[in-house]
Amino acid sequence: MTLLVTGGAGFIGSAVVRRAVAEGRRVLCLDALTYAACLDNLSSVASDPLYRFEQADIRDRAALDRILLAYQPDAIMHLAAESHVDRSIDGPMAFVATNIGGTATLLEAARNYWEGRGRPEAFRFHHISTDEVFGSLGPEGRFTEASPYAPNSPYAASKAAADHLVCAWHKTYGLPVVISNCSNNYGPFHFPEKLIPVVILNAIAGKAIPVYGTGSNVRDWLYVEDHAQALLTVLDRGKIGRNYAIGGEAEITNLELVKTICMILDELRPKSSPYVDQIILVADRPGHDVRYAIDPARMREELGWAPRTSLDEGLRRTVQWYLDNRAWWQALQSRDGVGTRLGLAT
Repeated sequence: MTLLVTGGAGFIGSAVVRRAVAEGRRVLCLDALTYAACLDNLSSVASDPLYRFEQADIRDRAALDRILLAYQPDAIMHLAAESHVDRSIDGPMAFVATNIGGTATLLEAARNYWEGRGRPEAFRFHHISTDEVFGSLGPEGRFTEASPYAPNSPYAASKAAADHLVCAWHKTYGLPVVISNCSNNYGPFHFPEKLIPVVILNAIAGKAIPVYGTGSNVRDWLYVEDHAQALLTVLDRGKIGRNYAIGGEAEITNLELVKTICMILDELRPKSSPYVDQIILVADRPGHDVRYAIDPARMREELGWAPRTSLDEGLRRTVQWYLDNRAWWQALQSRDGVGTRLGLAT
């Protein structure tokens, strides 16, 4: 199999690329190398003969046509996206352009390529999405594949639109697709603007650790390596035209998550005062969803997948990775918006 991974230099995409290469698959990583991408995420496979890289934007149809013809992939895993909710509040049109326009362009390129090869039955277009398309849960219940779409942020709305486009290309043109919606990911190589890296890096720098609102918002956390395994499982064994909800079954409030990271840091890098003393509550962002949680029963029952990494174990691995890889995150801290509070526009 030759696998094309869009957004392969990003956080989740690079985990998929590394795992796919480790499993012996030929992988073409396609990435525009915008602010959140980092080729250092792929240094462990950069010299592997199974790995190739092409810099291209999913909105560039000519580039996509050229790349598909040159590499002739057997499957496309579409992870390229603008993904930070706070940035979507400040600049929504970039999310519309990439997540909606880029997905439509990629779908058309994939359809043209698939039809040109005689519509092979083994071809797959796997679209990777988010649980945020389903909106906000109350205190009970979990998202499933049947949950209605109710996105609340520009990011979530753009991903919801992309999901619908993928479904439409399947229903209208017969393109063989699968869709997966995941809960919040975390782990090594997580870009420094996201919550868990912000907590770790601010803590060890002696800075305030910001928590939005009251910190009562609940998220379901999924270790990124578990997610990569799940995505390749969906690609290999998922049913065409079907959606799969992938969750970590690890719900926790933001405040409790931050406190847990602080306690891990107290053990791994102790200092004179506890790290929780650095926590401050800051203004919430507009439209902040109260709770996300996924029921991954379909993944377990149909595909035999379940998350392997507990939240405590995954957080310890993640904290230790950031402590051990200062050069990686220091190189990213000068990038646009990193270290700046975003998402307060009203």
